[in-house]
Amino acid sequence: MSSAELTDWMAYEQITGPLGGARDDLLMSVLAAVISNANRGKGRKARPSDFLPKWDRNKRMDWQDMLAAVRGINAQMGGTDTTKTGQEGGQRGNDPGRAPGAPRRRRRRADRRD
Repeated sequence: MSSAELTDWMAYEQITGPLGGARDDLLMSVLAAVISNANRGKGRKARPSDFLPKWDRNKRMDWQDMLAAVRGINAQMGGTDTTKTGQEGGQRGNDPGRAPGAPRRRRRRADRRD
């Protein structure tokens, strides 16, 4: 998809509302509110926001929290932990871009000749 096409889709979404799953959630929440209000007794009317799911309520996890969550799920499923316990960042320090225990790789300089 080109940059121009992406820009066109973004402009279209600004005019017509969200596309995909977010729009489906909104449409279904309106339908649920209408059905609820048609079948309710006396009292407060239901609003579409009462039926709209709230996604991403959890805090953003850092890599240590993700690793702890994966270890917990692994233990619950009866898996084995093949990493070196207690060395969460690998053997040579904490580098969140590397898997625990993965070796650090050096980049070769292109201009250096041996």
